[in-house]
Amino acid sequence: MEYIIDRFEGKKAVCEAEDGSTTVFDKELIPDDAGEGDVLVSSKGNLFLNKEATEARRKRIRDKFNKLIK
Repeated sequence: MEYIIDRFEGKKAVCEAEDGSTTVFDKELIPDDAGEGDVLVSSKGNLFLNKEATEARRKRIRDKFNKLIK
């Protein structure tokens, strides 16, 4: 399952799941180098940062934005 970090609220990380639902994780379960907008993958009960998926997502959003402002 993939999640996108929406925001941090105190010791919690609010994430959006692939199906659009919201899931809240304890911040201590999130990799230290993860931030808002990053893609996380759940595997065997752990959360891992997916840097490739994060960059692809950011590029897709940047490209859409650039098309809008042209």
